[in-house]
Amino acid sequence: MGILAFLILGLIAGAIAKAVLPGRQGGGWVITLVIGVVGAILGGWIGSLIFGGGLADFFDLRTWLLSILGAVIVLLIYGAVAGRRTRA
Repeated sequence: MGILAFLILGLIAGAIAKAVLPGRQGGGWVITLVIGVVGAILGGWIGSLIFGGGLADFFDLRTWLLSILGAVIVLLIYGAVAGRRTRA
């Protein structure tokens, strides 16, 4: 998968992760892109550990599910870290 496809995948996965999680998450589209790309990397790593294969093809369902799962995990971590800073 090319870098442009990976960035598009990350942006869409980050947006889906923000839509799936309840509540309001901060950050604009740049934060969404970063969260999505980091989540796609994390999802690919988790997929390679569990299933023996990471992110294969842009149109593969496993690629999208792993990327969204990784983005949700990263968004939860980001919310916990950013939430602590605003309350203190």
